Amino acid sequence: MVTATMFVAAAAAVGAFAWSGEVLLLPVASLFPALWAFAPSRFVAGLVSMAYFMAASRGLPIGVSIFYASDIWVGLGLWIAASLMFVVVHTVLWAPKSGWHRPLRYLAAATLMGVPPFGIVGWASPITAAGVLFPGWGWAGLAATAAGLSAMTTRACPLAGVAMGVAFSVSALTWSDPEPPDGWVGVNTTFDYQIAGEHADYAQHMTTIALVRRAVENGASTVVLPESALGIWTPTTERLWTRNLADLDVVVAGGAEVINENGYDNVMIELTGEGARILYKERMPVPVSMWQPWASGGASAQFFGNPTGRFAGTSIAPLICYEQLIVWPILQSMLFGPDIIVATGNGWWTGDTNIVPIQKASAKAWAVLFNLPLVIAFNT
Repeated sequence: MVTATMFVAAAAAVGAFAWSGEVLLLPVASLFPALWAFAPSRFVAGLVSMAYFMAASRGLPIGVSIFYASDIWVGLGLWIAASLMFVVVHTVLWAPKSGWHRPLRYLAAATLMGVPPFGIVGWASPITAAGVLFPGWGWAGLAATAAGLSAMTTRACPLAGVAMGVAFSVSALTWSDPEPPDGWVGVNTTFDYQIAGEHADYAQHMTTIALVRRAVENGASTVVLPESALGIWTPTTERLWTRNLADLDVVVAGGAEVINENGYDNVMIELTGEGARILYKERMPVPVSMWQPWASGGASAQFFGNPTGRFAGTSIAPLICYEQLIVWPILQSMLFGPDIIVATGNGWWTGDTNIVPIQKASAKAWAVLFNLPLVIAFNT
């Protein structure tokens, strides 16, 4: 009983520290595979998985209660429900005996949690630490991290831990956050939405246009705005923006909702004084609150559609909000060799939680892993 409690407590601590929103703490998550693999029983392995995942996603109950304007019990229910896939996958694949199959089982669990359908709630993946452990290594760094995480489930765990610790120490000494390209800027906003479904009104549009003008005055030629900055996209909204950008030498990307026959697409739109076009449709909107496959009216999921977009004449890897928390969207984008990662979000509902810092930390880690510039724009 004491041993089981220690394993579960350690897993919760690992989840809490690794997913605090500080990018350099992401490698702490590499301890999870060892705690899972060496758990004294399948039941304890399940508890370890739950403790890690729920500690990592601890901001969810508060965020849900704000989003739905409900009491905390709704948030707690969704928090527990979201953890079930992670727990089930890791509980089923846990092995009671050491051997060559144990690291393979961990890789199988990590892979299942990285792609749909399980990957739809595949938050807190330890593989995200690859950018901190092996900055600039790209796919080789991803493979090295996967090998290290697998080794943490074997008798070579102490050696693997030392090796990953050395890699982290070297990286931490030289770490610098990824920067936008010259002339690019992400504009952060602080608009306060009161309820879900509230959209940008005229005053908000004009305030955002003023922020774009200010960025251009400060030397920006390419401006990225947060998710939902453009509200529901209509011909009238397009005219408002193109007229106000007509005298500016700037290209703008902003988030909007485009109504379709089943609900809407959550998109990025490219804007200039001459016109506008959709450059990206979100592959994975937030489940339940946005993506509702059991009903009409929600956001469409593209899953593996449009992994890159063309913006300001450059190939970009767009990541809208929730896509920064899961694995397959960024890795799919990297297969197509983009030049820049563009990460946007609207965190009005996250309150004082660490959800937005975790999103930003994840985006930074991926950008550093693949040695790409990063542009971030959030509304909080």
